[in-house]
Amino acid sequence: TDFLIVAWYVPCLASLETLQELCRKENLTCKSIGITDRKLKSYEVEYLCDYKVEEGTEYYLVKWKGWPESSNTWEPIKNLKCPTILQNFLSDKKEYLSRVREGKALKVRNHVKGLQPAVADYIVKKAKQRIALQRWKEELNRKKNHKAMILVENTVDLEGPPLDFYYINEYKPAPGINVLNGITTGCECTDCPAEKCCPKEAGFILAYNKRKKLKIQPGLPIYECNSFCRCGPDCPNRIVQKGTPYSLCIFRTNNGRGWGVKTLQKIKTNSFVMEYVGEVITSEEAERRGQHYDNQGNTYLFDLDYDSDEFTVDAARYGNVSHFVNHSCDPNLQVFNVFIDNLDLRLPRIALFSTRTIKAGEELTFDYQMKGSIDLTSDSAEGLSPSKNRIRTVCKCGAVCCRGYLN
Repeated sequence: TDFLIVAWYVPCLASLETLQELCRKENLTCKSIGITDRKLKSYEVEYLCDYKVEEGTEYYLVKWKGWPESSNTWEPIKNLKCPTILQNFLSDKKEYLSRVREGKALKVRNHVKGLQPAVADYIVKKAKQRIALQRWKEELNRKKNHKAMILVENTVDLEGPPLDFYYINEYKPAPGINVLNGITTGCECTDCPAEKCCPKEAGFILAYNKRKKLKIQPGLPIYECNSFCRCGPDCPNRIVQKGTPYSLCIFRTNNGRGWGVKTLQKIKTNSFVMEYVGEVITSEEAERRGQHYDNQGNTYLFDLDYDSDEFTVDAARYGNVSHFVNHSCDPNLQVFNVFIDNLDLRLPRIALFSTRTIKAGEELTFDYQMKGSIDLTSDSAEGLSPSKNRIRTVCKCGAVCCRGYLN
């Protein structure tokens, strides 16, 4: 009798340290994850869990990297060669005690006999969060397709990486939706823009000036050179397709708006900052999902309504850094429709450009009620959501001109 053996290959969701913990717990070696006979008994501090003083000697409870928590040991401070981890421990302790006293100035004693369980618990949670956010940052930077860096920061609470978010660099079409219409021609320019360059072929002017800054008014489309054009990668009409040129930081806001995004570099006026990408779905499906999102107080639906209202971008589960950009009624980013390798007017790419000079460290925002880059009033705008009768979400942007609601 012949047997058919089917092998299933799935990505491992466990971290390297977790796999190493399993090997060491079972006393197994595995060269592919760095557990050899020689390293089976190697020890490296992952984080510090607790503190005590016995007979005048300071001890720290150590979680060893790649070892289960059952292997934690108390070590005298003289054995610790991890100044950064030790500093994180002391900073987390001070932060927790300060918050307990409701932000009042607090003199923290460094030589107490031991920590209260609540303090030690917070320090461990903070250490695990720091590791999780570092892994998430590394994952984001592995998946991005642009040169600029993505950083992650949370100095506000214990929230870790989102559990149901997957980073993508371009639209992810839902089944049955084709986001490429099979463009087969491009411009013949050797020095764009020429008379027959892509924008003029589409009946519009070139969107960028010589300094590669936007020069068209909101509401007008951008036609960039595509993969069939003769011009090279340095063509002045290839901006959005190169991805964000700025290093950005996903950070936890301190006023209840969840995650936000800030720039780590100065951004000049009319500069391309990022694309808004996500899952492309029908407007009917967006209507169904929108009801669920409204109940959660989230808004991730962006209508592709440049020519029709047939499709919507849903960035709730699939997206890039733009997933974390917050709304503002007085934003510093503006929405533009872009066409490159797809000339289907129903499926423009959505690009965010700066409306003014943005300082390094400043939060990036755009108006969720922008449709085709035209700012509508709160009474008539559908914005990121196509539904007519939705639960209204209170706006927390804090702008002087705040309309009061996101939708």
